[in-house]
Amino acid sequence: MGADSEQVAADQVAADRVRMARLECLRDVVDVSPLHGGITNRNYRVRTADSEMVVRVSDEGSSVLNIDRHLEFLNTVAAAEAGAGPEVVEYRQGEGLLVVQWVQARTFEPSDVGRNLPRIAQALQVLHAGPAFAGRFDMFAVQERYLSLVRERGFRVPDRYEEFAPQVAAMRAAMAKWPEDLVPCNNDLLAGNILDAGDRLWLIDYEYSGQNEPSFELGNVWSEASLPGQALPELVGAYWGEVTAAKVARARLWALMSKYGWTLWASIQDAISPLEFDYWSWGMEKYERACEEFDGPDFPRLLTDVAGH
Repeated sequence: MGADSEQVAADQVAADRVRMARLECLRDVVDVSPLHGGITNRNYRVRTADSEMVVRVSDEGSSVLNIDRHLEFLNTVAAAEAGAGPEVVEYRQGEGLLVVQWVQARTFEPSDVGRNLPRIAQALQVLHAGPAFAGRFDMFAVQERYLSLVRERGFRVPDRYEEFAPQVAAMRAAMAKWPEDLVPCNNDLLAGNILDAGDRLWLIDYEYSGQNEPSFELGNVWSEASLPGQALPELVGAYWGEVTAAKVARARLWALMSKYGWTLWASIQDAISPLEFDYWSWGMEKYERACEEFDGPDFPRLLTDVAGH
């Protein structure tokens, strides 16, 4: 990071501290430290005289990505009630400020995910058995909204992207034959959103949360960590208690749709985000893997397996 970038970062932290000063829970601040790793929000670890908290600061661009910050708050509260996420301390509606309790835990790296699949499955079961979330998350609908937005605004779209529309339609039809019951899902469980406290795992960051199929969550965990193929049946079996071709196919197709949809998220962020992050390369890594699966020999079989229940 060059000197100019460092100044921008320092100015942003200073501006965020002004916003955070409005929070009742931060009247006695001892220390504020930026937390690195987020690519949508800015996060801070804040120490007061008697507590530690994480403050999530978001900007107006959230609405472009179809993020509803009030739903995020409601679902973060529900996740805490389920015992899956940290407690909410304070929320300022319309001000882009959400405060949760700091938990003493280690943030997962992608390499940790494959070594902890049974524990992750157990943490998902806790979340999914908890209070229903506000809102519905459907990756097919999200991808359609994102595509309309990038067309309307002239944002970058990868080569061949819209050529895969027939495959997406085929997936949607096959998966609609035997839908799963909807449960409260995080929907964005990259490794950095899983915290290891030793005796348990915490699941954090509920900005894309909503009612969804459990198999989306399983496929998304597998995909975000770029795990090998054999890891998905292990995760499916740990969650469902059995491994069937239909369940593995469903999780894998959701993982494919996740990669395909988040590609456009990266295109939008590449155009609008003030954060210093290479969104385009991040998205293209997902898109290239999606292309391999759309073009690969397994795709027709997955459609048959998932429709066969």
